[in-house]
Amino acid sequence: MSMMHKFLGAAASLALMSGAALADPAIIFDLGGKFDKSFNEAAFNGAEKWAKETGGTYKELEMQSEAQREQALRRLAEAGANPVVMTGFAFGDVLNTVAPDFPDTKFAIIDMVVEQPNVKSVVFNEHEGSYLVGMMAAMASKSGTVGFIGGMDIPLIRKFACGYAEGVKAVKPDATVVINMTGTTPAAWNDPVKGAELAKAQKSQGADVIYAAAGGTGIGVLQAAADEGILSIGVDSNQNYLHPGQVLTSMLKRVDNAVYEAFKEGADLKPGINVMGLANDGVGYALDDNNASLVTDDMKAAVDAAAGKIKAGELTVHDYMTDNTCPAATF
Repeated sequence: MSMMHKFLGAAASLALMSGAALADPAIIFDLGGKFDKSFNEAAFNGAEKWAKETGGTYKELEMQSEAQREQALRRLAEAGANPVVMTGFAFGDVLNTVAPDFPDTKFAIIDMVVEQPNVKSVVFNEHEGSYLVGMMAAMASKSGTVGFIGGMDIPLIRKFACGYAEGVKAVKPDATVVINMTGTTPAAWNDPVKGAELAKAQKSQGADVIYAAAGGTGIGVLQAAADEGILSIGVDSNQNYLHPGQVLTSMLKRVDNAVYEAFKEGADLKPGINVMGLANDGVGYALDDNNASLVTDDMKAAVDAAAGKIKAGELTVHDYMTDNTCPAATF
């Protein structure tokens, strides 16, 4: 083999390697769109952070209907995107089907566990963050009645509701927690009008603080609460800015960090289950200029003490997903 052939051979293999390394990551947003100001937007912000830091580019798809899930996943994998990240539990069944067909592609799914050798499953301890904002709701409430409005009635959203109710009752054992879900289909994530109606109905039942865990539907909950002169609690992204001085806090779910880390790992994405909770800053509560006047020193001290106990393993918040019961509330 001549030196020139050796050189060309090395150059060709180098080109192939760098081509593989430079494959664009991709993200598929769940129904509700990437600008839902909540769950999907948190994911989008993580992708954007990666792009700004690295100068890299990524592919993205917004779901328009349930029927598109499998097609979208296959299209991105076939186009060479790696890794392919998707937001939402509803991708679970489809990913289980698609992942084995693309063994050289890495996939990451948020909010669902898919046990495949090329899949990273990122799940959150939403019950821990919800417990903290539940404590804050109870401390801010004057009526002793607080509300929770979920999106689609699924175990994951009951996990939010249950942790919240437990946090409320840790502060005020005799408090009333009114719980409503928006619906039983994926349309429940994107119905702000229904969200607003539910918020007004809860106010008429005495609720003066309402926590929304409902994707785009929550925008209607926060708007109605502001219009009605009661407090709201945002979710996933920091939503305090939407109605300054009227959103008590937001339960942060660091979907942005999950997407950013997956993009950063790239084709070396480590498969397996990654749990993001209070202990590793996966969840928390938002404090900024928009809600500083609403969060008292006592409130902050109480939730920070509870957060410390949860991180240390001294306090365990009930997880609805483990046994589908909720000692603190009824559905």
